[in-house]
Amino acid sequence: MISAQPHFLCGRFELDLFWPRVMAIINLTDDSFSGDGLKGDVAAALLQAEKALEEGADMLDIGAESSRPGSSPIPEAQETERIVAAVEALRPLGSPLSVDTMKPAVMRSALAAGADMINDIAGFETPGAIEAVAGGACGLCVMHMQGKPRTMQRAPRYDDVAAEVAGFFAERVRTLTAAGVAHGRIVLDPGFGFGKSAAHNYSMLKHLGRFAVDGLPVLVGLSRKSMLGAIIGAQSENRLIASVAAAVLAVERGARIVRVHDVAATVEALKIWRACVEAI
Repeated sequence: MISAQPHFLCGRFELDLFWPRVMAIINLTDDSFSGDGLKGDVAAALLQAEKALEEGADMLDIGAESSRPGSSPIPEAQETERIVAAVEALRPLGSPLSVDTMKPAVMRSALAAGADMINDIAGFETPGAIEAVAGGACGLCVMHMQGKPRTMQRAPRYDDVAAEVAGFFAERVRTLTAAGVAHGRIVLDPGFGFGKSAAHNYSMLKHLGRFAVDGLPVLVGLSRKSMLGAIIGAQSENRLIASVAAAVLAVERGARIVRVHDVAATVEALKIWRACVEAI
């Protein structure tokens, strides 16, 4: 079922989320779990971004620090250098630019360079993070993560994963709006694979509608993740069909933005889904 969703205020853009949007992953990291890290090569990132937009992506998400299970942080200066160079190179493409970072200093530099959105896997809980974003017009993606990337998959535990994640969102939305962030600037990401077992992830996917706290849009990142491999027994590079299936299931359950590696296949699948929804 489709329900009317608010417009998403995202820097230079106001995005209508009545129909779902596809966010393409532009990965500048050295050690991506999906094997597509560009090791800081901004020229390669520009080519990948151009291809993604040609294939139908609506947004671009740039990351320079791996958040795969077991990963360690990179120096702030290195992350900042890569992010700023990429934002400056990709901004002329005219697409909303999201930056995936949990460091307030990187957030400030990215926004100064022209980023439209900050995608924070730490849910803007790091000291200084809210202050870095509250006063501007950028969109915010608030993600839930239990623990830290280096340790998050060491036996994660929940009594009720959907209820606990929804409760986290309610608290973060209250905190952000109290700091002056308009509701229209916020999207919520339940954080598939971030401190969750495969069972937790599938429970969240089944109950995805519970995460639209205060009617806010939900963003999901399921592409190539281990929860898919747990079912089909394939490595990350061989999870295309499963990734597309998961994206369609998420949209069917209310996701308004899907963050993906494989843009063309996802866009095609969502065209078929939309045709079915619009049929008389």
